Amino acid sequence: MKVAFYETVSGRSPIEDFIVALPKIEQARFAEVFEGIEKYGFGCPRVQFRQLRGKLWEVKFNAISGGYRVAYVVIESDTMVWLHAFKKKTQKTPVSDLEVAEKRMKEVLKL
Repeated sequence: MKVAFYETVSGRSPIEDFIVALPKIEQARFAEVFEGIEKYGFGCPRVQFRQLRGKLWEVKFNAISGGYRVAYVVIESDTMVWLHAFKKKTQKTPVSDLEVAEKRMKEVLKL
């Protein structure tokens, strides 16, 4: 499976910005998840996949400082586009994070 990052019209990647702002050990965990999904697809070890709404899904994984979530959409059956990443602080996905991910998904799918 190919993994791509969402990009704004200006070419900025909010996902990359989020990851780069993390401590090196957390960045390494993101890299591990990214590479694992590219290699094993949905069989990636130590990662969970969960549907949020319609075509919007999330990758759930833990790092040293806690849990992270990456909202994504699959296009062309073999390309996963990471739309929005955030650190999990509550049991339920925050509405604001869900709205950001849905907005970006619509851009990617051109709905």
